[in-house]
Amino acid sequence: MSQNFQDHFSQISSLYADFRPQYPAQLFDYLAELAPRRSLVWDCAAGTGQATVDLARRFDRVIATDASAEQIAAAKPEPNVEHRVAAAEQSGLPDNCADLVTVAQALHWFDQPKFYAEARRVLRPGGVLAVWAYGIDTVEGNAVNEIVQNYYNNVVGPYWPPERKLVEKGYRTLPFPFAEVQSPNIEMHARWTLEQLIGYFSTWSATNRFIKAKGENPVKPLAESLRRVWGDERSPRLVTWPLSLRVGRA
Repeated sequence: MSQNFQDHFSQISSLYADFRPQYPAQLFDYLAELAPRRSLVWDCAAGTGQATVDLARRFDRVIATDASAEQIAAAKPEPNVEHRVAAAEQSGLPDNCADLVTVAQALHWFDQPKFYAEARRVLRPGGVLAVWAYGIDTVEGNAVNEIVQNYYNNVVGPYWPPERKLVEKGYRTLPFPFAEVQSPNIEMHARWTLEQLIGYFSTWSATNRFIKAKGENPVKPLAESLRRVWGDERSPRLVTWPLSLRVGRA
C-alpha cells in the first residue's frame, strides 16, 4: 500500500455504499464500445463498487482494487468480480492484461505520474483509460438548492482537502499523458428523498473532517434547515451532478 495513501472514507464505508449516487448506464455503454475487447477491466480505487457492478454487467471479468480494506470489505460480491486491497500505483496486475482501466471520483488522491505509468503497464495495446469525477450537486427547488450550496461552500467549504479543487475543475488541469478521445457530455441524475440527500452529505470527506475538527456533526443543523423548506419528506426531488470524463488510449 502506498505510504502516501490518505484514507478519508474507511470510517464511513457503509454510508458510502448506501448513499453515493449511481453512475448513468450511458457512461458504461460508451466505455464498453470504446474498449478493444471486453475481457478484463481494472476498476482502480473502486471503493464499495459504485462503478464495479455496472462494469461487471458489460465485461467478462473485473478486478476491483482499493487501498482501503474497509471499502473493499463493504463491496457487493459479484461472480465475475475479484476484489483486492491494493494501491493505485501498485496494482499487482500483470503487464498488458486489461482492456479498460477505470477511476471513478478518485484520481485526485493519486500520485498521478506513478499511476499513469502503472495504467500504461497494465493496459494492453489500444486499451483505454477512463477517469471521471462529478462536481457539486444541484437540487430541485431554489430554497433547497440555496441551502445545499451554502453547506458545500461555506459550512464545510474550509474542510475540503486541497485535492477537491481538481474535482471542481473536472480534472481538466491535470496532465493526461494518453491519446485523448473526445468523450460525450453526460450528466448524473437521481430522484432522492430528504433522507437520501442527508445520507449523501454524511459521506463527504469535508463533513467528516469538520466532525473531527469541531466534535459536532454539521449535517444535523443542515437537515433541520432542509426540513423547513422540503415539504413532504417522502417526496423525492431531482438531484443533478455534472460529470467530467477524460478518456485516452494506451
